[in-house]
Amino acid sequence: MKKFVLLLTLISTAAFAKPSRIKDLVSVKGVRENPVIGYGLVIGLNGTGDGGGEITNTSLKRMFQKLGLNPQSEISSKNVAAVIVTAKLPPFARIGQRLDVTVSSIGDASSLAGGTLLVTPLKAGDGKIYAVTSGQLSIGGLEQGKKFATTAKIPGGATVEREVNLEFENKKSLRLSLNNPDFTTSARIEKIINEELGGKYASAKDATTVDLIIPVHYQRKVVHLMAIVENFRVNQDNKAKIIINERTGTIVAGGELVLQPVAISHGDLTIEVKGEGGGAAGKNGQSLYFVDQKTTLNDLVKSLNAFGATPEDLISIFQALKNNGSLVADIELI
Repeated sequence: MKKFVLLLTLISTAAFAKPSRIKDLVSVKGVRENPVIGYGLVIGLNGTGDGGGEITNTSLKRMFQKLGLNPQSEISSKNVAAVIVTAKLPPFARIGQRLDVTVSSIGDASSLAGGTLLVTPLKAGDGKIYAVTSGQLSIGGLEQGKKFATTAKIPGGATVEREVNLEFENKKSLRLSLNNPDFTTSARIEKIINEELGGKYASAKDATTVDLIIPVHYQRKVVHLMAIVENFRVNQDNKAKIIINERTGTIVAGGELVLQPVAISHGDLTIEVKGEGGGAAGKNGQSLYFVDQKTTLNDLVKSLNAFGATPEDLISIFQALKNNGSLVADIELI
């Protein structure tokens, strides 16, 4: 019988939650990756290229012209493929730093195996070139013609040619943005920073934003300040939520899940949530289950599985508990 597996259950109290580092909860405004993109040609394919096409042919003619040649007729080759090249420019990237790139076919090529990417400039959203790439492609060991062979990688294949100047050391303030917006977590981050730094330096603006003023004794030492602040630990607060995957039989639950007193009957299964502890018993051929109000979702799922509840039973039960207001949590089906 297929049974649901509970991957994560947080008991209905935050006292047992393990504090997280601030660096795992927030990102710093301006300190982020920047996507770069370019158009290029892959050569050296063994008959698995585009085999012609306006874009590929035009690109070949322009390439030959730059090399001092002047072809008079259309150039068509199955050993060439037009591709889009993408990469991520990390924060504080410096000239000469190497980046991994992804190469994806945009034409009729059946495989990029064995190909070589010609020199390709990579531009950011401002239209400026920030990196240049070229080199031998790797499709991760896939044999020619197999699925996904039209996408390849070049580890360390791009070189940074332009830097993004953030002037981080000269900043007078920083803005911390929570990865998972939450008013309680935002307030806790403000409190712990001010307590540890000994002053009113942090200010929670909303569920996402905490502004941090750089203390005078850390002026031009912002890196050292962040090295300290990002290691402060905070109890992250999450909204109670249950995610159910019907295909895999998986339940993922988080937040302070609360079961209110309730009685529910589903088929041959009857459940009663009581204010004080209870037990399980059979009655007139039915499975009667008494649940303590403090019972965790983990215990409830295990017990229901032991009574032979199917995935469909569990979905119906949780939805009914939610609609009745007895299960204080959001439910999402994926």
